[in-house]
Amino acid sequence: MRLLLDAMCGGLTAYLRMCGHDAAYALDRADGEDVTDEELVALAAAEDRRIVTRDRNVAALADDAILLTERDVVDQLSELAAAGVELELDEEPTRCGTCNGPLTAVDSVESTPDYAPDPADESVWRCRDCGQYFWTGSHWDDVAATLAEL
Repeated sequence: MRLLLDAMCGGLTAYLRMCGHDAAYALDRADGEDVTDEELVALAAAEDRRIVTRDRNVAALADDAILLTERDVVDQLSELAAAGVELELDEEPTRCGTCNGPLTAVDSVESTPDYAPDPADESVWRCRDCGQYFWTGSHWDDVAATLAEL
């Protein structure tokens, strides 16, 4: 699912990306500056994305927006699930949690930065856009546990 999260829903980006959703964040698209409601709706339409928002005015401008009412991220995840957004971790990461770019597997003979595991010992992926490395460590397990409770 292609989503555009407004400024009030940024805490959901990592969860949605870990579930394989192409989840853009409005503040990333606007270089951290506020965008008008109309600009947000136009951006979603241009990129064929569904808006996720807590702003009633934005939701009223977009035909298929998902309006969230909760402030807590776990409660927001429950609202997304109720709205039909699939919230299940992919078997392997496919989207960068940092920039939303696509991930590719790192070959077992490649080297990785000091912060990442050795790909000969553990599966590692690298973002094609920003170069960040990912693996399914304890954070992956924590997110899986959170999603299992929804």
